[in-house]
Formats: sequence, structure tokens, C-alpha cells
Amino acid sequence: MAEKQYVIFKLSGEEYGVEINHVQEITEYKKATTVPNVPNFIEGIINLRGNITPIISLKKKFNLVESEIKENNRIIIINLKSKQVGFIVDDASQVLTMDEKHIENPPEILTGIDRQYIIGIGKVDEKIIIMLDLEKILTEEEKEEIKNM
Repeated sequence: MAEKQYVIFKLSGEEYGVEINHVQEITEYKKATTVPNVPNFIEGIINLRGNITPIISLKKKFNLVESEIKENNRIIIINLKSKQVGFIVDDASQVLTMDEKHIENPPEILTGIDRQYIIGIGKVDEKIIIMLDLEKILTEEEKEEIKNM
């Protein structure tokens, strides 16, 4: 079995993981400039070292209870079809190495077309970590809309 490294982040008290090789960087939260007529989960855009980067609220995308943005909020930056995209998370402060044997397939209740981004359930001691593929969180139409921002 192979070991992989995951960036562990929190949303509404739950832990999620994403493969570290999908993450370009993690940066401190910056207030986004609102863009009109975009889906409600797109917070807006920021200027990240000269790159205009759309920022997505994972809480809104996942229909989680929103909370006030705090100083420990982070933005996880990934490349999505050659465009930089950021995801706001509550905290992202840990990199964890996990053996694939500790990651199970998602239960049937979590599968389906709108849950294709859940790639597994990681078990570390007594904790459960929901493993995500951030590139699959958006539909093709949403990716196209972001590409054209």
C-alpha cells in the first residue's frame, strides 16, 4: 500500500483532507471583491501576487451553516483547468501522511453525481476525515463560469 500526504482542513468543526499534490498553496484569508451575477458560493475575487483568483466558500457550496470569518480562516489555492481558484476553509494547519489502507470508499449514502468529489473516508485513531477532490467539487458549467471570470 502506498502512503500519500494530505492537507487537513476544518469546516464547521469537521475535518476534511485533500491530496497535497493538488494544493498549490495555503494563504491567509483576504476579503474578496464581490462580482455580480455569479453563483452564491463564489465569494468574489482576490489579487494573489498579480493573479486574479476566484474565491469559493466551501461552506456555501456544501450547504453548511456559515460562520463569521475569523483570522485563522485560510484559503486553499488549487489549479483548476489552468486557472487558480481558492477555497475558504475554517483552518488548514496540518499535513498528514496516510496509508491508503486507512482510507475507505465513501458509504453508499454519500455517493451519487453530486457527491463525486468525496473520494474516501480516512480513519486516524478515532477520527474520521472526509477526503475530497477539490477539482471535482464544481460542475463543468461552474468551472466554465469561473474560467470566464
